[in-house]
Amino acid sequence: MGYDVSKTDEEWRAELTPEQYAVLREQGTERAWTGELLDEDRAGIYTCAACGAELFKSGTKFDSHCGWPSFYESVNPEAVQLLEDNSLGMERTEVRCAKCGGHLGHVFPDGFGTPTGDRYCMNSLSLNFTADEA
Repeated sequence: MGYDVSKTDEEWRAELTPEQYAVLREQGTERAWTGELLDEDRAGIYTCAACGAELFKSGTKFDSHCGWPSFYESVNPEAVQLLEDNSLGMERTEVRCAKCGGHLGHVFPDGFGTPTGDRYCMNSLSLNFTADEA
């Protein structure tokens, strides 16, 4: 699939930290409970760390006790791309940034108590956060 933002591996490596590259470009996962955005509770917007696309609003973030920032919906359906992921012997749905194809995490239909029933389990390394101005 073609993306609006397309770069070579060398360009991505030059722009991202090695840890971000491993997650965003190689479908890696940061260790649970280590992400800088896990406990972020200010109002604001979460964007793709690779291309800056708006992905999630702070009002949709919730504590799912899974060790990664969790959201019950994306900022709009076109902001993310959902792909079948059968790696590691599991059936999951991968979430990618629809603008650049960066791997964000996975979405699970176990967000009990959320308006959508979904839990977008995202890697902090895949996201940037910008707080709303007071």
